[in-house]
Amino acid sequence: MAYLRKTLLTLASTTVIVLAALSAPTATAQQSTFELPSIGSPADALLPRNEEARIGRQIMRWFHQQGRIIEDPELTEYINDLGHRLVGNVNSGDYQFEFFVVNDPTINAFALPGGFIGIHTGLIQLTRNEDELASVLAHEIAHVTQRHIARTIHDNSRASLATMAAMLGAIAIGAATGAGGEFLEGAIATTQAVDAQNQINFTRGYEYEADRVGIATLAASGFNVNAMADFFARMGRRTAGTLGGQVQFEYLRTHPVSSSRTAEAKARAARYPDVATSNTVSYGLMKARTKALFAETPEEAQAHFALPRGETPTRANDYGRALAMMRANRPETAETIFERLIEGQHKVIAYHIGLALAQAANDDEVAALETFERAQELFPRNVPLTIRHAEVLLETNQPGKAHELLLDLLNNVPPTPEQVRLIARAAIEAEQIAEAHYYMAEYNIMTGNLVQAVVLLRRGANLQQTTPIQRARFLARADFVSEYLSEEQKLEVRRDERPSFAATR
Repeated sequence: MAYLRKTLLTLASTTVIVLAALSAPTATAQQSTFELPSIGSPADALLPRNEEARIGRQIMRWFHQQGRIIEDPELTEYINDLGHRLVGNVNSGDYQFEFFVVNDPTINAFALPGGFIGIHTGLIQLTRNEDELASVLAHEIAHVTQRHIARTIHDNSRASLATMAAMLGAIAIGAATGAGGEFLEGAIATTQAVDAQNQINFTRGYEYEADRVGIATLAASGFNVNAMADFFARMGRRTAGTLGGQVQFEYLRTHPVSSSRTAEAKARAARYPDVATSNTVSYGLMKARTKALFAETPEEAQAHFALPRGETPTRANDYGRALAMMRANRPETAETIFERLIEGQHKVIAYHIGLALAQAANDDEVAALETFERAQELFPRNVPLTIRHAEVLLETNQPGKAHELLLDLLNNVPPTPEQVRLIARAAIEAEQIAEAHYYMAEYNIMTGNLVQAVVLLRRGANLQQTTPIQRARFLARADFVSEYLSEEQKLEVRRDERPSFAATR
């Protein structure tokens, strides 16, 4: 019974997250005031924080498997730098926040259990300034720190047990049959209709609370506190102009905005002093990057950065145009643009990376590696720079140097999943198979596949080339990870299927 309860809890938690992303309330909300949830509240008992983190990792694993998360080191570093600037000014409640970008043109952002926060490329492109982007992240951070997920589950456990049971069945069937996201969305949307009004009643109150806490976070982090209301109001105006008043932005489906809520956000922002803000260089570059890299075609990417005759391009526009030229297989043109950008602003790491990659694409590998080495002297252990440098080293058949470079980064900077997967590839190509097992185990831990992580660690420990010190390290790590496995997962580990490194290449 204990295991059954744990399984149902996990499924229920996942259900609520998916349901929140699908709900589309439309009625006017009353303002609700919430106090910080107390330690030891009923929500804590129903969904402990360690369980919340485990569920979040499971959902992240699904995102990784579906290829939804953009594994772009430049974008990943930017969105995490911005997010952690905000997190540094809140009571994070021991959450280990991770921010990621989803390749999706729709306007949306969301918070998952455990502090995982995703933002769509479409929303990044819609923002007019960094304050607006920060306001969305601050709002999502507040959903996590205020424990809205746990509190929602607590509310649902009392109010809609039958509805939740039906949704649990839909998710269980989908998981067992390997059904895609559309099937699950359809099944959950059907069962949620019964309890839609109850969902509206508390979801809107949590939105007000997330606004309040988010605005305070913006103020403490030095951003323009009016940005949240401005962004919501602008989306609301654009939506009102569509045919039949239909919701144009997915963000408004999951974060319903009324005129009263916008007015409340403006009134709350007025309590803080005005601050003069300006966009960072990185904001403009990363916004351009999403347009250049994720346009449907190279031609569409180039069209994004075409300017009327006589108009002076911004540096962000030039950066985006250079990336679009790379997509259009015109690296020589991109190289010229990047050289000009570096002359004007040599401290911007993205320009050095772009130049080196353009040189490599233009078959000038010597110049590319020289550019990387100069940049490494200027910006030691920068994550995107090191990853791109290692990629070119691997392309030029220098896996040993790539492994050495990545290992230094791994030992000094908290790694990203992409970084760990790349060092596994370097280790394989450098014929350091035992270490490759360890790295891929760490990658699977980071992406939520604990079973495969333990399998890899135990297999790595038993390789002939594994040293006694490596073996002890591998087994200790495997024992530590095994403590977080269910009994069923431990049975999977005992089957000890042979791992494959195909995903690293």
